[in-house]
Amino acid sequence: MKLPADKVARLRSFYAGRDVCVTGGAGFIGGHLIDVLMAVGANISVIDDLSNSSIEHLASLIELEPDRLRFVHGSILDDEALAEAVKGAKTIFHLGALGSVPRSVAEPQRTWSVNATGTVRVLEMARRYQAERVVLAASSSAYGDQLELPKVETQTVRPMSPYALSKLAAEQAMATWSRTYGLSTVSLRYFNIFGPRQSADNAYAAVVAAFAKALLHGEAPKIYGDGQQSRDMTFVANAVLATLLAGLCPSKLMGEVINVGTGQRLTMQELAKKMAHACGMPHLHPTFFPERAGDVKHSLADISVAKQLLGYEPVASLEDGLAETVEWFKRAYTTA
Repeated sequence: MKLPADKVARLRSFYAGRDVCVTGGAGFIGGHLIDVLMAVGANISVIDDLSNSSIEHLASLIELEPDRLRFVHGSILDDEALAEAVKGAKTIFHLGALGSVPRSVAEPQRTWSVNATGTVRVLEMARRYQAERVVLAASSSAYGDQLELPKVETQTVRPMSPYALSKLAAEQAMATWSRTYGLSTVSLRYFNIFGPRQSADNAYAAVVAAFAKALLHGEAPKIYGDGQQSRDMTFVANAVLATLLAGLCPSKLMGEVINVGTGQRLTMQELAKKMAHACGMPHLHPTFFPERAGDVKHSLADISVAKQLLGYEPVASLEDGLAETVEWFKRAYTTA
């Protein structure tokens, strides 16, 4: 994953030598965020319980730069571990969460505990140790089945799953801690993030990873629903850039909610076709299954607020992102 030189220079001028904490840093987006933070000279503490991730990528980075990257193996629900990770950090990137709409339908209480209560605990630690800003990885699932497109931050929200509700509650906690305690916070509603190193090895795998795994094993990708549902598929480089821009934004952000996407969408049938060609399997057509509880029909980000407040604009196209992702999966399955 590469960012434009001018973006990297701006990030380096702010983050070089800065102490930051990343919750959930062993996860997919967290790992890519840490890659860039390392490249621009930040000092990083990571907390992750490894329940949905692996230490492998972080371990390789720690081996290279043990003085700048520190790992705390623990849960954000554990006071002692969380304090150890947060203490001294000026910027906290809160990515620690239990992801997946289908998993939340199966495990609603656990989802709430990690995503909603966990966010309150992170905010309290940020307040205790006087962090300057907390950036939350929120979710576009908060919009639910509202028909209006594109999704605008001022729209009425209508969560359709325990996951969406827990993420919406986390946003509200962020804004409340800003209003009550003056803590600078911002919530980024990510739209369907994909990229290299995304897990494809569980029942709740994100769609690009699941499609890649099936196609590269000579199997038809599975679509839940009629395939006409559409998504704003956002390459991880775009999400990482927006997240880091939110961390350095000079405005005193006080709980703002900001969409992070591309402003473009495609249907799941179109995505399956593009990926089949990218994987060298154009003859494999998707098979269809009943739609899943909690899934929304259409999703598309209005990113004008992100442009205005953060100076964000996508730096990687869908096609480039899919090509890079498929190449990574090809290598992963070849060496597995």
